[in-house]
Amino acid sequence: MAGARVFQDEFKCVVCLDLLKDPVTIQCGHSYCRICITDCWDQMRVYGCPQCRRTFNPRPALARNTILAEVVEKLKTTKLPSDCDAGAGDVQCDVCTGRKYKAVKSCLVCLNSYCQNHLKQHESLFKGKRHNLTDATGRLQEMICQKHEKILEVFCRTDQERICVLCTTYEHKNHDTVSAAAQRREKQVFKTRHLLLTLVSSVFKSAPILTAYSIHTEHDH
Repeated sequence: MAGARVFQDEFKCVVCLDLLKDPVTIQCGHSYCRICITDCWDQMRVYGCPQCRRTFNPRPALARNTILAEVVEKLKTTKLPSDCDAGAGDVQCDVCTGRKYKAVKSCLVCLNSYCQNHLKQHESLFKGKRHNLTDATGRLQEMICQKHEKILEVFCRTDQERICVLCTTYEHKNHDTVSAAAQRREKQVFKTRHLLLTLVSSVFKSAPILTAYSIHTEHDH
């Protein structure tokens, strides 16, 4: 089955990382989605192949590769079980079309979730820019301030709620605040301390029983 997945990957467009849509083959022999290669050429103003870097002049006319299109259509209807496919309870990739793959990360700036392939595309597109990635979650909207549309990255101790940085200058001005990450650490420390106290208390309660058992054992010998 892994071989089948690799076979399917051979028919993916290297630009959008999805199965080829309306595939066209350019003069060097590489194939792309018509819209992907068209957008590349329109934006770059250089008529070249993104894979082998060969350039063409004048701009080549794009003809549909009918045989490749038929193969891709058959692949779309082929069921390939995979741990990459999103199952029940999994967060789906928001960029995948057709078969939805399991998302591995969610972006709190784009408000999208990405599978492994589309995550690479996202990182390449926003290289050098600050995008806040977190583990894939289906609750992205709950992590964004509804008033200011900013990430809820601050915790207000006064009101005991998560807020955004803009909230600290308005509704929660002069309140006792810490970063949400610091609040999570404090909460974890509190839980750990409580667990340790419970264990210590349990040991002390068991001490008289253990002592009595020890004395009884010594008398038996």
